[in-house]
Amino acid sequence: MQDESPLPSFAAIVVAAGKGLRAGQPLPKQYALWRGKPVLRHSVEALLEAGAAPLVVVIPNGGEDATSIALEGLDGWQMVVGGDTRQGSVANGLYEIGVAERVLIHDAARPDLPREVIARLLEALANHPGAIPTLPVVDSLAIDERGVMAGSGERERLRRVQTPQAFRFDDIFAAHRAWEGEPDAGDDAQVLRAAGGAVALVEGHERLKKLTFAEDFVSDLPPVRIGSGFDVHKLAVGEELWLGGVKIDHDKGLAGHSDADVALHAIVDALLGAIADGDIGSHFPPSDPQWKGASSDRFLAHAAKLVDQAGYRTGNVDLTIICEAPKIGPHREAMRARIAKLLGVDIGAISVKATTTERLGFTGRGEGIAAQAVATVIRD
Repeated sequence: MQDESPLPSFAAIVVAAGKGLRAGQPLPKQYALWRGKPVLRHSVEALLEAGAAPLVVVIPNGGEDATSIALEGLDGWQMVVGGDTRQGSVANGLYEIGVAERVLIHDAARPDLPREVIARLLEALANHPGAIPTLPVVDSLAIDERGVMAGSGERERLRRVQTPQAFRFDDIFAAHRAWEGEPDAGDDAQVLRAAGGAVALVEGHERLKKLTFAEDFVSDLPPVRIGSGFDVHKLAVGEELWLGGVKIDHDKGLAGHSDADVALHAIVDALLGAIADGDIGSHFPPSDPQWKGASSDRFLAHAAKLVDQAGYRTGNVDLTIICEAPKIGPHREAMRARIAKLLGVDIGAISVKATTTERLGFTGRGEGIAAQAVATVIRD
């Protein structure tokens, strides 16, 4: 169980003044949703819960409304507009705090902030003016010289640096005021070292991964998602009977705007449900004449494409067809093969079952056929 004992008092700065363009989001990534909340909100909540006071959020020019919306309902934070560089933004945050004993400076793009890392950083400040969380470099390193390997790096001596970074307030404040380096500093530890301050290294955490690219938002999706689908179509004389992508000889067929393949329609809805992307009617409205008589193969292929675009692939499908007639058993393997081909999966991932309602209800009276499906999608 995580230690929830009180931590030493500290102030905090969350740097959220960037544009985040590489993240491929429709708005700066600090305001984009991640695990159901704006990215910025995650770290602000974690720092407030750990006891940060005051807590200053450094925002982009014009970001007041977006920040207020992202942090709606939270108390104990204030905002200040950032500068032209990251170093300038942090300096603005330090001026806003004014007086404190310790301060943690954190990047909003690292939303998953474990309390244990905060505790290690604050403990290190008892003996050092600064402390940063780091992780070892596990891959071999190569020195690039015009696209050719010109040597290797000493990974044993190198560390990956994360945030938050912790400092005795007076030391980091003085270091920022005295900063005369390049126009910007990669992080605040560099600013302190430039002023002669020692920076301790403490154990970081893999959860502190920085969200940088669009795939960082996709890869955080749950590893498996599940959706269900259900559909019904009436049986009518003069219609073709398509079930599971297979044409079956029968005295009646299913009536509908498309080919009315109730089995494929149920699977389409199950896949769309798994990725929370509406239903078959929202993608292929029956009011649209282009879908009149259309093969449901197209609907299933489109659903599979949407699953892929969402960062998943089809895991398995469990389909149950509910009818008195025709008998499904003779066509089961053909349906499995067709569905597997449309979804690009092994036939072993497709289950097709059939049942009756013991002559009860509209299916029992032979008035229609129903189908239900459950589908899982797996993150790539």
